[in-house]
Amino acid sequence: VYIIQVSVGNHQWTVKHRYSDFHDLHEKLVSEKKIDKNLLPPKKMIGKNSKSLVEKRQKELEAYLQTLLVKFPIAAPKVLSHFLHFHLYVS
Repeated sequence: VYIIQVSVGNHQWTVKHRYSDFHDLHEKLVSEKKIDKNLLPPKKMIGKNSKSLVEKRQKELEAYLQTLLVKFPIAAPKVLSHFLHFHLYVS
């Protein structure tokens, strides 16, 4: 499970998701919003439990989410809003 820090305006919170959750989100965004299918960091199998790889992947996933938020500045797609738990933190 990756713990990702989310920042929108003055609001900050964390969300916890497995890589498979990110993959599911990405697949929906690729099909519904035509985002670049190569945007999501690839799934790596070798040494996947090493601390340095987990930290690197977490930073890549944070960058992925920030890129998505920049791509949808006015209103995030519903699937992304739900993934980021907007309904709990942003009014």
